Amino acid sequence: MRKINYAMFAVLACLVSNTSYAMDLSLNDAVDMILDESQDLKKADANIKQAEAQLDAVNANRWFKIDGTATYMNLIDVKNPTKSYSVDIPPELGGMLSQIAGQTVSLPTSIDIPDNMFMAGVSVTQPIYTFGKIGNAVRGVKSAIKMAQASHEITRREVKYSAVDLYWTAKMTDEIVKISRADLQEARDARRSLTSVGRANRSNLVKIESDIATKEINLSNAEFNRDTAHRMLKILAGIDINEELNLTDEFPDEFPDLNAPELTSTPQWDALNEQIQMYERNARSQRANALPTLAATASYNYIAYGPNMANMFGSDNMQSAYWGLALQVPIFSGGANMANATVQAMNAESARQDLDKSKKMTTEEYNRAIDQYNHLRGNLQTLENARDLAAKAYDFSSERFASGQTSAVELAEVSAGLYQLDMALLQAKYNILMSAESVKKLGE
Repeated sequence: MRKINYAMFAVLACLVSNTSYAMDLSLNDAVDMILDESQDLKKADANIKQAEAQLDAVNANRWFKIDGTATYMNLIDVKNPTKSYSVDIPPELGGMLSQIAGQTVSLPTSIDIPDNMFMAGVSVTQPIYTFGKIGNAVRGVKSAIKMAQASHEITRREVKYSAVDLYWTAKMTDEIVKISRADLQEARDARRSLTSVGRANRSNLVKIESDIATKEINLSNAEFNRDTAHRMLKILAGIDINEELNLTDEFPDEFPDLNAPELTSTPQWDALNEQIQMYERNARSQRANALPTLAATASYNYIAYGPNMANMFGSDNMQSAYWGLALQVPIFSGGANMANATVQAMNAESARQDLDKSKKMTTEEYNRAIDQYNHLRGNLQTLENARDLAAKAYDFSSERFASGQTSAVELAEVSAGLYQLDMALLQAKYNILMSAESVKKLGE
């Protein structure tokens, strides 16, 4: 009978261990998974491909173009649309020709003019010099590609920062649950020590029961916040929503010096600078539209005609071909070229102002993040000492309460102070980590 019980116990233990399995997730793994799942990054990749496709389209203007045409026409005699167009020959013309030639000349009474005509041709045009129209357009698109690449880097850093923030937020909710659970357990231990020595003081008992109810609510709220943070982390990382997570990275106890260099460049500055270059090159390309275009050209044409479709492709046909240089000179565009160039120039000026503003604001944000990191890091040791002193004060107060030397009100005040310092220490570590991450986002 005992063997059966032992076997059942082993099976139950296995079931419990399987149901309590949690997926270990480190910070680096979480960041990589969120980067892989990010829709913003996928959109940024698509923007780069779109810009590269625009470069192919503009570069295509450098190469020759082949155009082909095929035309069929039927000439219609307006007086008699159902018949071919013909010309009547007067009989006197035959006599006149016979007298001139000295012999009899016979002429038809009418001549049918070919009213069926087929024309086919092919032409080739190769631009030689466009006075900057194509060159500036190509350089403008290259700037657009670099701008898309810089925007991709901006997006990657933003997604990474959000991923780190989400991980440490979830980790902080784990720690808050632990703190709240320990705080509740201490209140329950105090109630047990109060009731174990005999008849408890009613005012102390009411106060402790009130504290226990409040701390139960705090624990419930902390668990709800933890579940919410874990759920968001799983959604963005592409993890099954029913998967339990074990966040393996812990809040560090010590934080090194940042040694952050002076901010000289950021992806946002690169993107804005390339945007300025793009608009300026587009403006030059628009101005060049008022200049001529020199191109080499060649053409071949075939023409066949006849009075009807049956004999249309007989011996009566013509072929022509030529090659040479063509200079296309725009004469009047209604001011569209200069207007478009002005629009692009104004866009460049607007982007230049955005760049100046970004340099000021980003530099200030970067320096503030460094200052915040150093400030919080400098106060961390003092905060840890205050927390340790609060823990000792709670131990003293708890011992005095157990021996009946203090009231539940004093114990509750000391407990609340310890709880607040635990939360403050946890929040300070989170803020230090995110300050360092802000420095990386802006200046790495």
